[in-house]
Amino acid sequence: MGRSPVTSAAATQPSVAFQDLVETHKKRVYYLALDLTGNHHDAEDLAQEVFIKAFRAMDSFRGDAKVFTWLYRIAVNTHLNRRRKKAVRHMHLKEDFDREVDDSGALPDTDEQAQRQQMQSHIEASLEALSPRERSAFVLKHMNGLTIKDTAAAMDVAPGTVKSLLYRATRKLRDELAFYRDDL
Repeated sequence: MGRSPVTSAAATQPSVAFQDLVETHKKRVYYLALDLTGNHHDAEDLAQEVFIKAFRAMDSFRGDAKVFTWLYRIAVNTHLNRRRKKAVRHMHLKEDFDREVDDSGALPDTDEQAQRQQMQSHIEASLEALSPRERSAFVLKHMNGLTIKDTAAAMDVAPGTVKSLLYRATRKLRDELAFYRDDL
């Protein structure tokens, strides 16, 4: 297979090839980033990061897909990585907050805290018991807040497949966590 126009141009004049890439795709990448993030500031940051990553990876672009498809994957993957990092930071902040003394100055009820930790462990175990594809679909949709369409793109499957995976995952989790139904 021959080299793609992007990699051919990048080999001879990388800055010109990159400038052409940005000029050709900047609006589409920005609007994709806006769809993913929901606000202009984060969309600008994400679009900029996409082009930085694309520049660094131009040599690895094989030309098997269209350039925008390649940029789309970079954008979705970058967005998902940002969401994961943000979720982990949020989880740690929540754990720190839960350990803090409440407004009355009393320590949290240890029985309640133990029950909450047990429930959290059970939820995590239930998620781990799902198939990898079911877990990915569930986490992307319900924990990262992606749409069915974006979840499908991130998983590289059809939207109908995502719906099926979500149905199975939800049914399994509902059965597994029925004991906690009133607490959730």
